[in-house]
Amino acid sequence: MSRKFSLAHLTVLGCPPPEMTYIASMAGYDYVSIRPIYMGLPGEPNYDISTNKNMYEQTKRALDETGIEIHDIELARIYDNVNIKDYEGAFEASAKLGAKSVLSSIWTDNKSFYIEKFGELCELAHQYELNVDLEFVTWAGVKDLKETKEVLEAVNKSNAGIMIDTLHFNRSRVKLQELEKIPKKWFHFAHLCDGPEEIPETKEGLIHTGRDERFYPGEGSINIAEIVNKMPEIVYSLEIPHLKRVEEFGYAEHARRCLERTKNYLNRNLD
Repeated sequence: MSRKFSLAHLTVLGCPPPEMTYIASMAGYDYVSIRPIYMGLPGEPNYDISTNKNMYEQTKRALDETGIEIHDIELARIYDNVNIKDYEGAFEASAKLGAKSVLSSIWTDNKSFYIEKFGELCELAHQYELNVDLEFVTWAGVKDLKETKEVLEAVNKSNAGIMIDTLHFNRSRVKLQELEKIPKKWFHFAHLCDGPEEIPETKEGLIHTGRDERFYPGEGSINIAEIVNKMPEIVYSLEIPHLKRVEEFGYAEHARRCLERTKNYLNRNLD
């Protein structure tokens, strides 16, 4: 089976899209999952290729030289007072480079508002032939599979989909049977990683593992194979940030190990 893999932004946080693309190529990935939407988080680099024309051209050159493709971009968040049109520049620039999907998540508890805005997001993305895949995040407004399914059913958009992250799946205590009720057409890609058995009780603890210390598949306690077996064959984006390993090995070697360990795990455990 020829599975397809993408290198996720958070795994190599300090690498701009051109460097990320070359690393992905050397490590053996098929795609990259980049973050051209600047979120303004503390210490976050700005990789906005829609305004940084030099970075756009360098990214295009790296894609052309390596044959790597952009699978998805992030992160089109839905939050109080969001202006969906603010995402258009990133959508347009990324679509020109061949991106296929937009990753989204919801960070407000106002249900009627976030359903309306997610629908608007899908409509904007549709203009650039992009899917919008909604991820539930353990500490966000929409934090489990049930709530995500409700959003997708409410907006009923042809380009709307769901993005399962195995860490958040495990930490939201989603049952495997819930995946069986999700339409196959909603699946475009998934985030794979492993994590420790203990689920933190605090938001700070959840964030720490999610952003700074995820494990290679097979290294922790998440039954990734069972989750993957409940989904159709899709692209697997490896979101495995681990600050200590990056400090020890560097981004390129960490990215290579992420892919090697994931392939070995899937080959051993999938049907």
